[in-house]
Amino acid sequence: MSSESQEATKILLLENIHAVASDTFNAAGKPRDIATFPGSPSEEQLVEMLRGVKILGIRSKTNITEGVLRAAPDLVAVGCFCIGTDQVDLEAARRHGVAVFNAPFSNTRSVAELALAEIIMLARKAAQRSMELHRGKWEKSAKGCVEVRRKTLGVVGYGHIGPQIGLLAEALGMKVVFHDIVKKLALGNARQTVDLDELLKEADFVTMHVPDTPLTRKMIGAEQFALMKPGSFLLNLSRGAVVDIPALRDALESGQIAGAALDVYPQEPASGKDPFESEVRGFENVILTPHIGGSTEEAQYNIGIEVAESLSYFFDEGTSIGCVNLPEAQLPVSGDSVRIINIHKDMPGVLSRINGLIASLHVNIKAQTYHTRDGVGYLIMDAEKGLSRDIGAEIEALDSNIRTRLLF
Repeated sequence: MSSESQEATKILLLENIHAVASDTFNAAGKPRDIATFPGSPSEEQLVEMLRGVKILGIRSKTNITEGVLRAAPDLVAVGCFCIGTDQVDLEAARRHGVAVFNAPFSNTRSVAELALAEIIMLARKAAQRSMELHRGKWEKSAKGCVEVRRKTLGVVGYGHIGPQIGLLAEALGMKVVFHDIVKKLALGNARQTVDLDELLKEADFVTMHVPDTPLTRKMIGAEQFALMKPGSFLLNLSRGAVVDIPALRDALESGQIAGAALDVYPQEPASGKDPFESEVRGFENVILTPHIGGSTEEAQYNIGIEVAESLSYFFDEGTSIGCVNLPEAQLPVSGDSVRIINIHKDMPGVLSRINGLIASLHVNIKAQTYHTRDGVGYLIMDAEKGLSRDIGAEIEALDSNIRTRLLF
């Protein structure tokens, strides 16, 4: 059990998270002890660095495993300063009562713009012509170069990024179709296809914007390439495991597709010192970028604010809106009260038992909210200021308890 008072909260930010994150933490008005580290430490190093740390900020390279969580009992929350949370064992974090937040919105424009730029570059063979000029070859030709106007863009995954790339493409005169596993409201003139096969058969450009899940891994393979229009293009700016790379290589070699653009890969170098290997290296009709879809100054700035604000609200007030692994709950802060945050196993009677403990101390409960998700309950409760700090230990003694925090 922890009691958050005026003691400075230890925060560790890894992987060159934008400095605005530190500014945002400090702007919350609570004492902070913020340490930064430019790289991604090994698991052994990370465990040592996490001693006493309450809030951890990472990007895409640092892995948060069961072992890390078990060895870091002080850790309350992890912020992924990026879109994905693949690098975090979310189930283990849930079991340990560690909240995980990410930035699902802040770099969507940056990814959409890069995708659109690569669509035009592929259509005009611009990247290929650039490489030829670097080798001293002047190849001024219109053969195989087309406008994107009146071409069909197929967007696979219509979440945060898909609609944006669709609207940008429509502004260039493209027709947009999309596929998603659930029914989505189409923006602009986009149309949802019956299934993925329909999209692949219709699209001149296919762009992937899906998360990494068992359903999406290698969802584009030999069978899907065979369905695509001869001479069409594939873009993947989502997750590396989504595309079967050997199948992509075969489709490029056979001419089934005219080119591709990849920003993500099944295996990516841990740092700039490590070599990059891929079976599609050397293809002049393939644009390769080093996972920079969301790497713009604007995106990193906005991500720094978004995630740091979510972490601050969670740590200081218990607000879990936007949390990816715990129930979402929010309760307006009331003055002259003690706030109890309790994460517990979703068992019958938990709420009544906690309320009973408060009532036994002859203290009124001023407000509370309670939500459950995936076998976990999340309670925010405000009680009268006279509540003893000992209540934390009593709640922790319940067999349902995962983590209890008192905010005075």
